[in-house]
Amino acid sequence: MDKRILTLIGTRVREKRKERGLSQEELGEKAGFHFSYIGGVERSEKNITITNLQKIADALEVEIYELLISDNGYRTRSEKDEIIYIINQRLWTMSIRDLKKVIVFLKEIIGKKD
Repeated sequence: MDKRILTLIGTRVREKRKERGLSQEELGEKAGFHFSYIGGVERSEKNITITNLQKIADALEVEIYELLISDNGYRTRSEKDEIIYIINQRLWTMSIRDLKKVIVFLKEIIGKKD
């Protein structure tokens, strides 16, 4: 079995967990897993399901795709890609009400209709 994807996911989970200052035990508690399961994921020992990956992403407050991409690719993004990425991150945290305001605002700036 090719473990590259498991290694990538484990590395990304560890990076995101540490960015948020969480221990494996704290992340496990937030996601509903034992800390040893989180450790197994981070060490590429667990063949994690999509459902469990989503639970971990939710606990880390990131989108699931962020656990599937390498930061190496992120560093090679163009300035435009970087700006779009930042905007996207902000939009995901907004309420539906505020997102509707953003649509109105963008229509005013861009001048395009649906």
